[in-house]
Amino acid sequence: MTENRLDRRRARTRAALLGAARELLVLRTPAEVSIQEITDAADVGFGSFYNHFESKQTLFDQAIAEVAAEHQALMHAAVKGLTDPAEVLAVAVRLTIALPSTRPSLAKVIDRAGLGYLAYVAPEALRFLRHAHDVGRLCFDDPEVALSCVGGAVLGVIRFGLTSEDDQTAGDQVAESTAVSLLRMFGLVEGDARRVARRPLPHT
Repeated sequence: MTENRLDRRRARTRAALLGAARELLVLRTPAEVSIQEITDAADVGFGSFYNHFESKQTLFDQAIAEVAAEHQALMHAAVKGLTDPAEVLAVAVRLTIALPSTRPSLAKVIDRAGLGYLAYVAPEALRFLRHAHDVGRLCFDDPEVALSCVGGAVLGVIRFGLTSEDDQTAGDQVAESTAVSLLRMFGLVEGDARRVARRPLPHT
């Protein structure tokens, strides 16, 4: 019983530290944040930090990994039942670009991680791209280069969304335009790319 109580307390402390890291990532870069600020934000003792994480960077890496898992879960729910890889890509691109409006805290952490964020989603994204290539729906030479192209474009538009004062309608148009551009890059003809990118988004 004592051990279970201790385990629960350790789990709460770890979760508090990760929550604090995510909140701080919304506002500042990891280099600007001290361990004391993290433990203060988590409302835990300074000495408890190293019981859970080797370093500040380890904590922030884990916080970003949690954001990536949350992001991927949202995408899984959105594309469930879709069979066209081109539509799966378009939906994922459009919904991710919408994050500054729909889930701004998530978008800010992704933006803070920058291109390094791709490493967190790469295993699953590469499996999808290889499948899309193997079935002949998307055309490219190297899946890692393809992921870099998609990721760079989406991250750039997320940054634009976080700094722009455009309304939701304008943001939707930017997301659709980005999806069309990527689909054309991967070999879809103009009409097919626009038809796929304009399909109604699933409710998430």
